[in-house]
Amino acid sequence: MKIIFVSSECTPYSKTGGLADVAGSLPKELLKMGHDVLVITPRYKEIRQNLEYVQDFKVNMHGKSMDAIIRRHVQKINNRELVTLFIDNAYYFDRDGMYCHSDEAERFAFFDKAASKIIDFEHPDIIHLNDWQTGPIAVLVRDVYKNYSSRIVYTIHNMEYNGQFSKSALTHFDLDPEIYFTIDKLEFYGDFSFSKAGILYSDVITTVSPTYATEIQTPEYGFGYEGLLGQKAQQNKLFGIINGIDYDEYNPEKDESIFRKYTADSLDNKKANKPMLQEMLGLPVKDVPMISVISRVVQHKGYDILIESLKTLLEKDIQFVQLGIGDSHYINRFYMLKERFGDKISINNVFDESLAKKIYAASDMFMIPSSFEPCGLSQLISFRYGTIPIARKTGGLNDTVIGFLGNRESGNGFTFFNSSKDDLTAVTNLALREFENKEVWQMLQKRVMNLDYSWAKSAKQYEEIYKRVL
Repeated sequence: MKIIFVSSECTPYSKTGGLADVAGSLPKELLKMGHDVLVITPRYKEIRQNLEYVQDFKVNMHGKSMDAIIRRHVQKINNRELVTLFIDNAYYFDRDGMYCHSDEAERFAFFDKAASKIIDFEHPDIIHLNDWQTGPIAVLVRDVYKNYSSRIVYTIHNMEYNGQFSKSALTHFDLDPEIYFTIDKLEFYGDFSFSKAGILYSDVITTVSPTYATEIQTPEYGFGYEGLLGQKAQQNKLFGIINGIDYDEYNPEKDESIFRKYTADSLDNKKANKPMLQEMLGLPVKDVPMISVISRVVQHKGYDILIESLKTLLEKDIQFVQLGIGDSHYINRFYMLKERFGDKISINNVFDESLAKKIYAASDMFMIPSSFEPCGLSQLISFRYGTIPIARKTGGLNDTVIGFLGNRESGNGFTFFNSSKDDLTAVTNLALREFENKEVWQMLQKRVMNLDYSWAKSAKQYEEIYKRVL
């Protein structure tokens, strides 16, 4: 199959979250399976790779001809080439920060129009769009370029981020509001919705876990789209596929970022990472349980209950390590905890992949108290590094983390149901109790390190979806 994968971010070039990991890893796996894969993404200011110029063409934006400069970069994957095309324009993308600009709708309208032109030239079997930034491409492919043969797959990575803009944003796409700004087209509660375009015009919708596919059909998680998504489910056009992780990228046996490499059969080497991280972060070098969290610091990641829970948990002889940037409200509350508990806690208000891997390797437990979590990659990474997750049962966490206390035969973490500090505190205390039994804990570490959440399995499921719609 000839597949074009379109994403607003993609490792190793650009990243703010899990979308980039998917866009960087799934196409590689599909290429290994023998498919012809092309990735399209914006060329942001922070992209440092040397890119080769391919061509340029004009894109009409409100009567102005804007240059779409196409550049490429090639990665060698198993003696094959994975080509990524970058859509470059200094006005729209030569800025500090990938997102959250005042003209976001116009920026991604330009990207979508340029990407649609490339797609029209390539005419693939499958067009795989990802999240709201790419949703309108489905409309352009069908109604502007009149391409009815390519099949369109639209993946929702997080329904909370859905690209709602005022009615005027529709004009960026040269689409007639009389036709398209209607309830059965792209109008959404008085706004124009990028996500609705992707959901409505695609042949099949996927999301990043089976549980989340169900959750987004409810008012709590659907953010107003639950009715439309419910219709897609009834039509057998909505599926949940767990994300994988790149097992070459996250491999403690070969990871150059960590202090001491290790495998499931050399867990003493894992233990050696803790004192070295403690020294690096200015924590007391002592053999106590180390709990960590690595994520964007935003409300839905469960930081309210996490911080309140830590007020109790840090009374114990433990250490806590935080890594991630985001809401200053929560960061400030972390620093208030540090004032109270001193060198029991390390606050790292940065985005640092190398430090993240060091923390995964050194930690004993990993907290994921999210109020909702479409898939979650952090629990899959923590498995890989033999670090045991403490997770709320929602979304992809529900599909991947099996409570050890209720299922000692196959449990791989510690789980709780309610989004409350009391539940998080209670289950963490139970995990700390289990940690004292070194034989049990080492068995649990070996179990999670032998799990397989590589992309190979998930890519086969996507391949099945592609074949289903062809």
